[in-house]
Amino acid sequence: MSAAGHQQVLAAELRVQAHILTLRGQRVMIDADLAGLFGVPTRALNQAVKRNAGRFPQDFMFQLDAGEKAEVISNCDHLQKLKFSKALPYAFTEHGAIQAANVLASAQAVEMGIYVVRAFVQLRQASALHVDLTKRLAQLEERTERLELSHDTFSSNTRHQLKQLLDAVRQLMTPPDPPKRQIGFIHDQQIVKDALKAC
Repeated sequence: MSAAGHQQVLAAELRVQAHILTLRGQRVMIDADLAGLFGVPTRALNQAVKRNAGRFPQDFMFQLDAGEKAEVISNCDHLQKLKFSKALPYAFTEHGAIQAANVLASAQAVEMGIYVVRAFVQLRQASALHVDLTKRLAQLEERTERLELSHDTFSSNTRHQLKQLLDAVRQLMTPPDPPKRQIGFIHDQQIVKDALKAC
């Protein structure tokens, strides 16, 4: 595969990963995002799913309740259009997304279905790595505490430094909070005034 082709694949996978959310303890994609990736209207996706309801058991997809819908809308800027929809959106798990691509059977749906699978797999691998790192840190901390108990001469300064190191690594492992968008309207004249003040 050429470098340009590889970058296109990577870009598509990253675009898909950006639409994967965690709801009810599962990684899912909202129907509007999935329909956008597959190149069909959300209504068409949901109609195809309803026509093939036997292919979508509860562990493949579920409908959000009003609270979950509100949470998704408040946390995902790209889903603000759902605020005005009376219908509750559907969430598709990895298997549900693949099944939806099979039901739609368009060329774009099949192609994007591959990227969806890859994105879910990469997130699962990253999650497993995170769990493994957390486990190893706990083991390291336990060993340093045992070392502390077995050696009376173990410096309290060294213990403190090790604790700081472990805390710093844990802090690096936690994802940063997403930036909060400012609420309100900034008039063009205000932008010009602020720019003039900066000069």
